[in-house]
Amino acid sequence: MDVDPRRYENIERNITLTIHDNTAFSSISNFSLTSSSTILSFAVAGFRFSAINENDVRDIILSYLIHNCFKESAESFIACTGMQQPADYLENMEKRRRIVHSVLEGNAHKAIELTEQLAQDILENNKDLLFDLLSLRFVELVCSRKCTKALEFAQTKLSPFGKEQKYREKLEDFMALLAYNDPVKSPMFHLLSLEYRQQVADCLNRTILAYFNLPSDTAMEKLIQQVTVVRQCLSQGLGQDGPFSLKDFLKSR
Repeated sequence: MDVDPRRYENIERNITLTIHDNTAFSSISNFSLTSSSTILSFAVAGFRFSAINENDVRDIILSYLIHNCFKESAESFIACTGMQQPADYLENMEKRRRIVHSVLEGNAHKAIELTEQLAQDILENNKDLLFDLLSLRFVELVCSRKCTKALEFAQTKLSPFGKEQKYREKLEDFMALLAYNDPVKSPMFHLLSLEYRQQVADCLNRTILAYFNLPSDTAMEKLIQQVTVVRQCLSQGLGQDGPFSLKDFLKSR
């Protein structure tokens, strides 16, 4: 589901705060935490006086929307902000969107076909991802109670993976689904979940992006990861029980 365009203002505000946090803290990451008060004074000064380019914030939001194939939201965001449309981004995003949605909708066979149409060697050179997609196809056949077809599919497509130890245990879990009249109630029910398909879809999306020399992680994710790590380090240095909050620290000054 696309992001609601009405939330763009709040998203921009939150990203600006995140960048402020990261800007203020990034230059102090190599200091000893024993001098926390000095570090925090420096961080607060950086937070108060650092300027954030509005276009940088918008670029971060747009890259997140494009990365996750939120086509309609990306188009609305470009229209609302007057940003320049990135070259050829729509074609690539639309192809990735169809592939990702196929996985999420429980049509791994279509996802494999679309991926191979996009670039034949993406799956040829990524055996783990191919195994995950073929396994999802097997699950789809089992859930449709096409057990004979599922067995034939496993013998032709999945059995070659059984020669390698790292696939053997997962293969056993998938094959065990055949023993249950209702696979959803089996101990391996997580293999049928939307969360599992989402995990495979995310991996496939990142793999396609990397194949075309595009960032496999968004700038928003990296910013949040950096800020989270620095806040954890500051909390440990200050001996706080909960996570460090720059906003609360500023109120106490």
